[in-house]
Amino acid sequence: MASCYLCPRACGADRSAGPGLCGAQERPRVAKLMLHHWEEPFISGTRGSGAVFFSGCNLGCVYCQNHEIRDGGAGEWYDADALSGAFLALQQSGAHNINLVTAAPYVPTVAESLNKAKAAGLSIPVVYNSSGYELVETLRQLDGLVDVYLPDWKYVSPLLAKKFSNAPDYAEVASSAIAEMFRQVGELQLDEDGLAARGLAIRHLILPGCADDSRRVLDEIVTRFPLSIQVSLMSQYTPQPNVTEFPLHRKITAREYDRVISYALSLGLYNILIQQMDAAQAKFTPQFTDKI
Repeated sequence: MASCYLCPRACGADRSAGPGLCGAQERPRVAKLMLHHWEEPFISGTRGSGAVFFSGCNLGCVYCQNHEIRDGGAGEWYDADALSGAFLALQQSGAHNINLVTAAPYVPTVAESLNKAKAAGLSIPVVYNSSGYELVETLRQLDGLVDVYLPDWKYVSPLLAKKFSNAPDYAEVASSAIAEMFRQVGELQLDEDGLAARGLAIRHLILPGCADDSRRVLDEIVTRFPLSIQVSLMSQYTPQPNVTEFPLHRKITAREYDRVISYALSLGLYNILIQQMDAAQAKFTPQFTDKI
């Protein structure tokens, strides 16, 4: 990849010579393959989601729970054939779906590997698990290959987006990206077992001290999507050891979370997934020190 413009950073890196701003190089690097049991119930089900954790990220939030792999230096190198084989192995192990976690830096190779895997018998849904900081043009490479989009919508405030993710344009970029995801797959559809078969589910992580911006995110969602859109309101923010800055040094309070839930209901959103407050525990964060 001689000049990379896959994401909104538009860094133009020659990834055959070294990493881009996202930390990714020419070939995908996979930090972990696992049956993940701590996603939304319609993703994890009873047997687990076939999670593929890619190393590197084009957003790089300071509070990222996957900070061990965020900078692209962890994991093993894969090409399209190896990725295809990994997808099929996860299907064979009983995964309800293939869950591509932070695959944005590798979309061309991921698209190639999905085509190969589907031709070889991959039949479970493909989930694209995203920060929301994506280019529409890049997402179009996945049209027809991804069944379920699971993006974050993190902020509306450019100040928060700049402070926490160095991306003051986040809201503008994410709104366009999520609209494209919705165009491709529509509203979330569940199968007879209550598992996601196709569609869009928007995640929003409530951050400590930022409930007002969470309310603004919900305002944006209801102006762009039907009130039946699936929204996952997450209470799981867990302070990371390297994050001590106010207000990210603490968990959210029950009052902050209740304010956001109440506001979502007042807007008329009714497909809302709510977490227990005890979801904010380090034990629910994948460990990347184990062998892949």
